[in-house]
Amino acid sequence: MAHTQGMGRQPLKIDVTKKDQQELRSLLKGGVQQVRVVLRALALLQLTEDVSAPQVAKTIPLTPQAIRRLVHRYRKAGLEGALHEKQRPGAAEVLDHNQKQRIIAMVCADPPEGRARWTVRLVAEEAVKRKLIPQVGRETIRILLLHHDLKPWREKNVVRRRPE
Repeated sequence: MAHTQGMGRQPLKIDVTKKDQQELRSLLKGGVQQVRVVLRALALLQLTEDVSAPQVAKTIPLTPQAIRRLVHRYRKAGLEGALHEKQRPGAAEVLDHNQKQRIIAMVCADPPEGRARWTVRLVAEEAVKRKLIPQVGRETIRILLLHHDLKPWREKNVVRRRPE
């Protein structure tokens, strides 16, 4: 069975308004833009010339699926929605400012009796034990220490005899 060029997906029909096409061209002539925005703008302009998503994907580093999603976003949310991503909600802060400060203060003091140095696990356990926070994961503690450039596991609190 001969495979012809016409088989497969139909080219996406997209009607980008003249105003939007002008806006896309001025965006591309303008100053600094995010690379993603520029790629989407170029893809939209090519699609207005009845170029299929796979053909566009050969000249612009976007997958055919990404190009099809771009078309759907344009139809649904207009030019702004197609070019720019919505702000994604990040994870909520695990520790509030006061909790962070109390943990940092604890780490700056001597480790518990019988321990030579603080470890990430020990910080997490002691913070809960001392009721600074109800619960906390080691990764949260690791990131907190990293952001404050603290490496307590490197500093061994050694009591030395004074020379006589």
